[in-house]
Amino acid sequence: AIEYLNQFGIERIYAYEKEIADYFLKRMMSVEGITILGPPMGEPRAAIVSFVCDNVHPSDLSTFLDMEGVAIRAGHHCCQPLHRALGYSHSARASLYFYNTKDEIDAFIEILKETLSFLGGGATGTDDDDFVPFI
Repeated sequence: AIEYLNQFGIERIYAYEKEIADYFLKRMMSVEGITILGPPMGEPRAAIVSFVCDNVHPSDLSTFLDMEGVAIRAGHHCCQPLHRALGYSHSARASLYFYNTKDEIDAFIEILKETLSFLGGGATGTDDDDFVPFI
């Protein structure tokens, strides 16, 4: 695994991951009906965004996103004490790595917005009245 990563260069991977982490967080902040957990914009963070949605359970969200070919995690993420302290029982988590692109982030954001709209989670304004998150 180290030899594989060294082909790209650890410094290049780190720089790109920081770039997409900032882009991802900025795009996630544009989604209505979600609360982002973790460091705010400008603070050091990995290319991982944990979040909760208004009126949509993270497990429901992950199931419907999975039907669209989008994989996220939902659950406790081994941090139940933090969830309790923040007033949440579960959260959703989307993770990126150096093989992900900004186009994939943009596609994820659109599918997330459509899915939240379908589930009644607050992301309104989609023009696709025929959206069905499973076929």
